[in-house]
Amino acid sequence: MTLGMWSLLLLWGLATPCQGLLEKVGTLARIDKDELGKAIQNSLVGGPILQNVLGTVTSVNQGLLGSGGLLGGGGLLGYGGVFDVVEELSGLKIEELTLPKVSLKLLPGFGVQLGLHTKVGLHGSGPLGGLLQLAAEVNVSSRVALGVSSRGTPILVLKRCSTLLGHISLLSGLLPAPLFGVVEQTLFKVLPGLLCPMVDSVLGVVNELLGTALSLVPLGALGSVEFTLATLPLISNQYIELDINPIVKNIAGDVIDFPKPPKPPNPPKPIKVPPKEDHTSQVVVPLYLFNTVFGLLQTNGALDIDITPELVPSNVPLTTTDLASLVPEALGNLPPGQQLLLSMWVKEAPSVTLQNKKATISIPANIHVLSYHPKGTNEALFELNAVLTLNAQLAPSATKLHLSLSLERLSVKLASSFAHAFDASRLEEWLSQVIRVAYVPKLNVNLDVGIPLPKVLNVNFANAALEIIENAIVLTVAS
Repeated sequence: MTLGMWSLLLLWGLATPCQGLLEKVGTLARIDKDELGKAIQNSLVGGPILQNVLGTVTSVNQGLLGSGGLLGGGGLLGYGGVFDVVEELSGLKIEELTLPKVSLKLLPGFGVQLGLHTKVGLHGSGPLGGLLQLAAEVNVSSRVALGVSSRGTPILVLKRCSTLLGHISLLSGLLPAPLFGVVEQTLFKVLPGLLCPMVDSVLGVVNELLGTALSLVPLGALGSVEFTLATLPLISNQYIELDINPIVKNIAGDVIDFPKPPKPPNPPKPIKVPPKEDHTSQVVVPLYLFNTVFGLLQTNGALDIDITPELVPSNVPLTTTDLASLVPEALGNLPPGQQLLLSMWVKEAPSVTLQNKKATISIPANIHVLSYHPKGTNEALFELNAVLTLNAQLAPSATKLHLSLSLERLSVKLASSFAHAFDASRLEEWLSQVIRVAYVPKLNVNLDVGIPLPKVLNVNFANAALEIIENAIVLTVAS
């Protein structure tokens, strides 16, 4: 991408985040500046970035102190100058570089002011012979812009970098006082070329972490979720905000967009996302993602089940004898003691409700009740239209939001009967017992895929505080 295109992106898109009012909640990530500082610090620890800085600053007969250089033959202090012995000041190398101390300031509407304070250890040959060891404190100051890469990922781009040379100490060897100024001038010219590429390397590592937020997350046998950037990144003085669009795909890779419910006559008020406190990061998981995952479960048949006597414990009644005590008119001429089969089909996508600090799933189902003959033909008795209302317990991990369902209530109406009509509500308690022991455990196994979370700068939301707001889940974790 050209510099002109970068400038256009950076000037066009970066703004200060709003006060938490969203017309439509996507997967919103607010990453505190502390997390960015950690990512930068971690990129410098144990990796090759610092090691790559070590090496020659000057060498014999080349460079600033070599022939033709600042202090070489014909140079300021070279042959014929005040100190012709300065040619012996050569082979000066950076042998040590202390782990930089990172300072960070977010610049609303632009990016980051990044400072790296380090100490450089230099070894070389002294002008009077022997080993020369120097230590210099250096502040590397850079302005970094936040933008969007050609791949559509958030990216940090180095716009300006400079070094400020601090105190220089002579640790060993002999260096005449007039040469201190020469060494200082040499380092002033050389260090930016050595240390500013280090900043670029750091940003490269951090950009890889930022890029992982926009990735393809598998949903087991159901499909996958691809996170993309919905808008340009926003930046305040405390955090970076990414509005992430989750695109759900089935196992064949086709984009899934389940029908949305009709819009109410009066448009809903904008959803208010809780404010982010300092030194915390947030991720907002939208209702859309919940509904889509349950929609995938429904289209894949993962919500359907045949409940046979083998699937229920012995203390749960599943025979015509037990049914006769509730609705004898439904059995016709069937004798007592015969086993039953409950075939449950979910033909419509479930709906998820997130409000009043509660997560609820409503599953519409058709329940066919048949007499069960494992080696023969099953005989249909009646069909029910049912609505299962389930409570969801939510628990975050590092990569996803886990759901565990429990049946709150069941309502049924008679759809058809092969014997006589009856009041289906008399079956609700019995059916609830069967569904709790046979159906809900299957649901929870299928829901092990969870609701995926975007991974931004390796922020771990496993121990996050969870809050249910209207149409979204908010996870908040301390930096």
